[in-house]
Amino acid sequence: AATRQDMTYWLQELQQKRWEYCNNLDAAKRDSRTSPTPSDFSKGLVAKDNPGSILSQNASAERARNILAVETSPTDLVGEQAASQPAPVQPSAINFSLKQWSNEIKNSMSSLRKGNNENRKSIFYTTEEWELLDPTPKDLEDSMALEEKRKHLAEGSKGLTSSAFPFDFGRVPHKTRRPLKDVIGSSKNRNSSESSPTEWYSGNGNRLVSELQLKYQSQQEELEKLKKDLLSQKELVRLLQQTVRSSQYDKYFASRLCEGVPKDKLELLHQKDDQILGLNNQLEKLNLEKDSLQQEVKNLKCKVGELNERLGMLMETIQAKDEVIMKLSRQLSECEDNTSSQSGGVNSSAATCSNKELQELDRLKDNLQGYKTQNKFLNKEILELSALRRNAEAREREWQAKYISLEAKLCQIESKYLILLQEMKTPVCSEEQSPAREVITQLLEDALKAETSEQPEQAFFKPHLVSEYDIYGFQTVPEDDDEEKLVAKSRALDLRSLSLSENREISTGVKWENYLASTMNREMMRCVELKNLIRSGIPHEHRSKMWKWCVNLHVKKFKDSTVPGYFQTLLQNALEKQNPASKQIELDLLRTLPNNKHYSSPTSEGIQKLRNVLLAFSWRNPDIGYCQGLNRLVAIALLYLEQEDAFWCLVTIVEVFMPRDYYTKTLLGSQVDQRVFKDLMSEKLPRLHAHFEQYKVDYTLITFNWFLVVFVDSVVSDILFKIWDSFLYEGPKVIFRFALALFKYKEEEILKLQDSMSIFKYLRYFTRTILDARKLTAIAFGDLNPFPLRQIRNRRTYHLEKVRLELTELEAIREDFLRERDTCVEKRDLISDDEEDS
Repeated sequence: AATRQDMTYWLQELQQKRWEYCNNLDAAKRDSRTSPTPSDFSKGLVAKDNPGSILSQNASAERARNILAVETSPTDLVGEQAASQPAPVQPSAINFSLKQWSNEIKNSMSSLRKGNNENRKSIFYTTEEWELLDPTPKDLEDSMALEEKRKHLAEGSKGLTSSAFPFDFGRVPHKTRRPLKDVIGSSKNRNSSESSPTEWYSGNGNRLVSELQLKYQSQQEELEKLKKDLLSQKELVRLLQQTVRSSQYDKYFASRLCEGVPKDKLELLHQKDDQILGLNNQLEKLNLEKDSLQQEVKNLKCKVGELNERLGMLMETIQAKDEVIMKLSRQLSECEDNTSSQSGGVNSSAATCSNKELQELDRLKDNLQGYKTQNKFLNKEILELSALRRNAEAREREWQAKYISLEAKLCQIESKYLILLQEMKTPVCSEEQSPAREVITQLLEDALKAETSEQPEQAFFKPHLVSEYDIYGFQTVPEDDDEEKLVAKSRALDLRSLSLSENREISTGVKWENYLASTMNREMMRCVELKNLIRSGIPHEHRSKMWKWCVNLHVKKFKDSTVPGYFQTLLQNALEKQNPASKQIELDLLRTLPNNKHYSSPTSEGIQKLRNVLLAFSWRNPDIGYCQGLNRLVAIALLYLEQEDAFWCLVTIVEVFMPRDYYTKTLLGSQVDQRVFKDLMSEKLPRLHAHFEQYKVDYTLITFNWFLVVFVDSVVSDILFKIWDSFLYEGPKVIFRFALALFKYKEEEILKLQDSMSIFKYLRYFTRTILDARKLTAIAFGDLNPFPLRQIRNRRTYHLEKVRLELTELEAIREDFLRERDTCVEKRDLISDDEEDS
């Protein structure tokens, strides 16, 4: 920096960059179970969780930085702005030391540019006037090489460049001598009229002469090429002429032989012809030599002319130098006369001034040596600190990997520990408790103690294994039942262990990043690659974008037929006019997802959004209006989508994916799917189906809710959202796949149960014990293949007719009962449940 104020500004900017870098690095290494940064999301309720938790971690440090900050503004360009400016051009009349220092300035400025960080040179300044110190030997060599190149380029115009000569500062009279620093400063602005007249000629004419020299050389090269082409053409013509002559002579002699000429005369003629040809060849060679000699004479004449011109220029230069020497000699003689006429007191004062200058020079030399030593020491310190930092980062990465592995093992051990305590806890038969019973009770209380109740020093050493809420907002451990609390915490620990193990395998995340990068400049299309990626699970940070794309893919035809602001219009109508479904919607709002913090209280943000979407849909589809189950579908969609997108997501599920009458009062479509699922169970899992039939267990009482709300509140949240990823892309066939996969996952455990009560009790909670999403996905999309959609459609059609027939029979029986009740006096007092509700 040029001044101390600029230096302070620059250092503060560097501190800010370092602060941002460290914060981003910490955010990247943050626990995978915490919410991502706000930049990762643009939609949904999950995005609202992030700003507070992230800002609170560095809030105190940020306040301290704001208090200690110094308000400064740069007076000149610093940092990247200064590095982007063009390097200053040095005048040609500056001596070698000035050129060397200008090269140092250029090197130091270029080292600040982006991309040169590896070879950056540390340069320190001693005063506020940018005085550079201690140029390295490499820079000296580079500057010397640059000077040599310039000299070689100027060899062609020797007469012009030789006229530029530096002044010899030793010849300047004592009266005009100044410190070297002042001489350097003044030499940059020296007027050409104060020096020899040839300096202007050298500085400005040098460039013009070099351009003319280059043009002349290029024309000379073209001329040489043309001459070579001309010689080759002449040689070709000569050969052709010889061929024509020889053919004519052969023809002539052949005709003469036919007339009976003697052979000796013919031989003589042949010899004469050979001699003539030889003489012609010699004549041509001599002509060529003559031409080359003439060309050499011309070249020599040109060189003589050039030498004469250069000689004239040299004579002019010598004359100009002589004039300067005469002028300086006159000034020197005048100065000597003046000094001889002065008194002795003036001589003593001049001697005193010279002594002071010598002392000042010695002091500056000492300072220069001290700064050189400081520069070398600080450079060495920087190199050592860089090496130490790299080693520390390598050790940190190793410790991070070990920490993740140990944390996963710790989660597994704690989960087994909780299960062991639960097994050892026996019911109390008497008021007296054994010591073992007291120990186990104490251990259970300690294990179930909230994480926030730990002491600070204990919390520092123990990792935060289970948080109160997961990344989706669901409560990980319930607060009421100790028995369920123990099981839930054990399950949360197992999930934590699985997620830590999966985080070390980043292949899926890398595939998603590569795919999204490849579709950045083009529209995404349905393809096998995308389907496989979605089946493996959409990453948390990309789920909002992909869900919205999937929904728009299925409801594009509906959206195209609606007017802009369609959702807002429906919502306005539902709020202004009486809606028969609004009462039931209000009753179900707080019962939707009570274990999710976004819907846990009337003031939660998700409650109002849930109300708006359900009211708008009830106005759009009055045949359905509202059905219990729609609220859970919308609640899951709102976690990643905005209100309008969640509305269209509900339209996709109800009107595109599911058959008609799936969410009507009779739930006709849902009943049909349960019968289709029974057929698939008997086909895909015959042993398990036979086991249920043997003990007369109706498992559709459990699976009915799976199909109605797409596994909401039936599986753990990680598996739930992976199911929804595939469901929104592929459609309702995914529900059949995962329902069968859940049973196949626990098939052996279910087959071990030998009575209907234990089987039914196990079916009520077994899905919450399935934690490995990767294994479940492999079963759903691998082990259960083939799984054609045509088969499901055919069976739906078959069972739909049967269910409709059964409903018709039930309706007939109901009507007969009502008629009989009206006619019979004893049954008039009986009121059905439906009539009582009405």
